[in-house]
Amino acid sequence: MRTLGVYRFTPLSIFALIMTSAISALAFTWPFLVSSDEGRIQLIFWLAMPFALLLLLASLSNKSLDAKSIALLGVLAALFTALRPLGAGAVGIEPMWFLLILATRVFGAAFGFLLGVIGMIASAALTGGFGPWLVYQVFAAGWIALGVAIIPKRFRGTPELLALALYGVVASAAFGVLMDLQFWPWALGTNTQLSYLPGDAVAENLQRFFIFHFATSMAWDIPRAVITATLILLFGSSVLNALRRSYVRASFLAPIEFRDLSSNERVRAQREL
Repeated sequence: MRTLGVYRFTPLSIFALIMTSAISALAFTWPFLVSSDEGRIQLIFWLAMPFALLLLLASLSNKSLDAKSIALLGVLAALFTALRPLGAGAVGIEPMWFLLILATRVFGAAFGFLLGVIGMIASAALTGGFGPWLVYQVFAAGWIALGVAIIPKRFRGTPELLALALYGVVASAAFGVLMDLQFWPWALGTNTQLSYLPGDAVAENLQRFFIFHFATSMAWDIPRAVITATLILLFGSSVLNALRRSYVRASFLAPIEFRDLSSNERVRAQREL
């Protein structure tokens, strides 16, 4: 088994994560894979939700999440939820991504995936953001967290902050692309030069999609990238240090050891009480 952050990945949790991502990828890219019946294809995406739950249950059943880990996950999800309404998505002001990236850096990709999923659902409940777009946002957030794992662990100090800030820019742009993928097929109808045309060549639909994306989303993507990178550069060092101190002091998954005390040790322990 492989240890990452506060988790141990088991074959069951890895399988759940792979299946979740595979089904999610199909749901994002279906306009380029099918020629008709697009109204029903979105149902495929909802199949990914049980696999996300399976990932959580697999972690719990494997004791990869202890009580302290669950408490920390709840606290960070609450912070994620509180940060999201600050911008309400207006012109890309979305400060919660900086917290998700930094928390994932400290506690690992699996923890970050769960944080992104839970945080998005909780913030939607707070802001009334439930709709067919929510499941797309949920898994986009999970993928952004998983991607933090590509940054080498040996990076510390300024190189680490620069790498995280650069990743924040890339992740912000990727989030915009993913959100437009779920929006574009229904956004323009079928009567414009940028419309999705079922059954048309993949290259033609891709060209129309990217023209649509760059023409309509830069006002959101650029501020999102700038704000995420700026927050990481300004506050990343302090937040990372605080999260790492929490990780060490909480002694996640530290085994409990029982041993007999000598008479001198008993006296010393009683004096310290």
